[in-house]
Amino acid sequence: MISPTRPLDRLTQGPLTLGVELPLDNDWVRTDRAPSTPFGVPDMRAHAELIGQVDRLGFRAAWLRDVPLFDPAFGDAGQVFELFTYLGYLASHTDNLLLGTAAAVLPLRQPWLVRKAAASVQALSEDRLLLGVASGDRPAEYPLFGEEFATRGAAFRHAVDVIKGQADDALSEGQAILPAATRPPLLSAGLSQQTPEWIGREMDGWLAYPGTPEDHIRRVALWRQVAGDKPYVSFIHLNLEEDPHAPVRRHRFGLSSGRLALMEELSAMQDAGVNHIGFHLRRNRRPLTETLEELGREVLPHFS
Repeated sequence: MISPTRPLDRLTQGPLTLGVELPLDNDWVRTDRAPSTPFGVPDMRAHAELIGQVDRLGFRAAWLRDVPLFDPAFGDAGQVFELFTYLGYLASHTDNLLLGTAAAVLPLRQPWLVRKAAASVQALSEDRLLLGVASGDRPAEYPLFGEEFATRGAAFRHAVDVIKGQADDALSEGQAILPAATRPPLLSAGLSQQTPEWIGREMDGWLAYPGTPEDHIRRVALWRQVAGDKPYVSFIHLNLEEDPHAPVRRHRFGLSSGRLALMEELSAMQDAGVNHIGFHLRRNRRPLTETLEELGREVLPHFS
């Protein structure tokens, strides 16, 4: 397998690069949701146009969550579509955008098929896949898939071995998982039931939970200790206010602010050692086309 350096080089080409987290819908704050639509199920009707806008404006990456089972008790259907199917669709509707999973729940997926699906997307997208992986955090899903929540850490390690080609001695002579010429980079969301040392050694990057610049200073220091200069990625739940001078008001996992205070926040994250930030926009109160345009025209040029 070819070493997965090219997508990571693009992700980190600059002191700080910026992306988006799908779905591209602000359904958490909109009031026009149909009464029959449960909270947490986004409106996907404009997704093709919006991902085209993201690509055209020059955002570096789009990140997709893996939500195998919608659970109204949890209240988030992610981007609705099945992860790898949707990656193929997005690859055909974009030209430059890196496509990241944040993150594929490995214990709920057959690892050899994950390897084949990921290698297929990587080949068909011309090396634009970033394979974020996780052990999962929703106990209710595991019985449905015939898996044990308590042993998900071991299942995660086995899946990583399969994806990296370290379990190929299970193949008979002449057997192969195709396409075999490429492997996407692996990034762990959190620690995935492993030690920091294992994650730093076995992963190509880290997807860290959202936080303040001060939070990231501490986390980046830990990451650099166990992983050297491998990429450190995080996210901001953003509400970009219309007034560019609006100050920061923090909420869970992010902030509301005008673009000037946002740029100060991003500069502080850059100084903390963060390599990439994805904007999660489901709390955003303005139309997303307008918000994406402002971010692309006024914020991206100062970073990516």
